Amino acid sequence: METGKIISALRDKKGWSQTDLAAKSQVSRVMIGKYERDEAVPSIDAAKKIADALEVSLDHLVGEGVLNGFDKKTLKRLQELEHLEEDKKKTLFDLIDTYIRDAKARKVYTH
Repeated sequence: METGKIISALRDKKGWSQTDLAAKSQVSRVMIGKYERDEAVPSIDAAKKIADALEVSLDHLVGEGVLNGFDKKTLKRLQELEHLEEDKKKTLFDLIDTYIRDAKARKVYTH
């Protein structure tokens, strides 16, 4: 399990110290350190608190699930897309596809 590495990477991405994450998640700093070093595995309760503080799903925190790479904000947006009218969804997906295609093309040409 890579949970410790994932916690550490997400914490670093936010620019937080272990103390910051501990305060925001209400999990002790000592335990945050143990989780990050893979010396301990968080309980479901602790994992949920850490995931909530880092604004990711539990799946993301443990590196599993189809949508584990998405933060909660992105997941919420994806869920809300499903409630749009079909023509509006198509327009948004066309726009997304255009940005993805352009990003891939830029990547190819820069290498």
